[in-house]
Amino acid sequence: MGAYSQFISEERRAVPTPKSLVNADGTCVFGTFDREFKDMDLLRAKKPTHAPQAVNRLKLTLWEATEVHLKHGVLLAVVCDMGIFGKTLNIFYDKRTKKVYAWDTNLKSSDTVIAPNLTNGRVTEARTGVSHVLYINHFEKGQCRLKGYHQDKENSIKYNFSLTRISKPSVVSIPFGENRPLYSQKDFFKAEGSLTINGEEMLCDENSTAVVDDHRGYYPRRTHYDWVTTMGRNEIGGEEKFFAFNLTRNQSLDQERYNENLIWFEGRTSLLPPVTFTRIPETKDFQDHAEWLIRDEYDMVNICFDVYGINPMIMHAAVVNIDYYVAFGVLSGYVRDEDGNKYILDGMMGMGEDKTLLL
Repeated sequence: MGAYSQFISEERRAVPTPKSLVNADGTCVFGTFDREFKDMDLLRAKKPTHAPQAVNRLKLTLWEATEVHLKHGVLLAVVCDMGIFGKTLNIFYDKRTKKVYAWDTNLKSSDTVIAPNLTNGRVTEARTGVSHVLYINHFEKGQCRLKGYHQDKENSIKYNFSLTRISKPSVVSIPFGENRPLYSQKDFFKAEGSLTINGEEMLCDENSTAVVDDHRGYYPRRTHYDWVTTMGRNEIGGEEKFFAFNLTRNQSLDQERYNENLIWFEGRTSLLPPVTFTRIPETKDFQDHAEWLIRDEYDMVNICFDVYGINPMIMHAAVVNIDYYVAFGVLSGYVRDEDGNKYILDGMMGMGEDKTLLL
């Protein structure tokens, strides 16, 4: 163990993954695990919320999302089922112009397909008259296929990617309540394929990467989370190698024992402690530029995220209120691995979220 390993709780060390995320008696499994679950039927969870067991389906949020980093831009592609409705979402940030393009289409929950697990070709898919997002999951082989399109009266996007795993997966089940799980699996991939936006084709190259996020859980009625990531290459041991990280602050009951913060290297990971986010100005007041400061207590994370583009998604309705901002920009600062090695982030792509829900 390295000098900084003392700052990482033992519960953050991955253990063998049990077959099911929910035990036979309805209790949920919590912790950090070494691979994807075969059974993730969270509808079997016993009283995960204060609502009657019969309405678990309406309380459960499911999604599969991917961030793809290309030379000239970043794609976010999402299929989401919030129980009361489903969603296809595509957002593209053009790094050359700092312009954000967004397509957001709702559909019936019953028409939204979320894969029961991420193995053996299970499919996540949603289709509307103007959009289609499809995942074909073969995580047992370290592979995923993503394709889709979205259009409106002014803009259009389509893409087709083959993804191959670069590192170890991040698999966590985080308690948001006594038997209230938030499950997340995030994987770092090499990306091959292409994206076309408004007729301009962008091909993957040797630096193109992606992170797939499979997410399932019972959010509290009032929810907030912060998130930032990067992916690509960085200098490691004097060579340019694949590198990425994930940093999230959510409503974990115990941030030290249950979080999903880590660095991905080629074939291995290094864990990071809990972090806090400070925004100047607050995201709702964003105009042309903002700074997000992401730090921990042990000098393992010291990041400034210079935000230049934001896509706001604001929905205030009778049954759901969402203030959701997706941010894009450039990172500076550093992260350290558990051995104390420092990785300079200056100039790397940054992407993040600032999300508040009232369900």
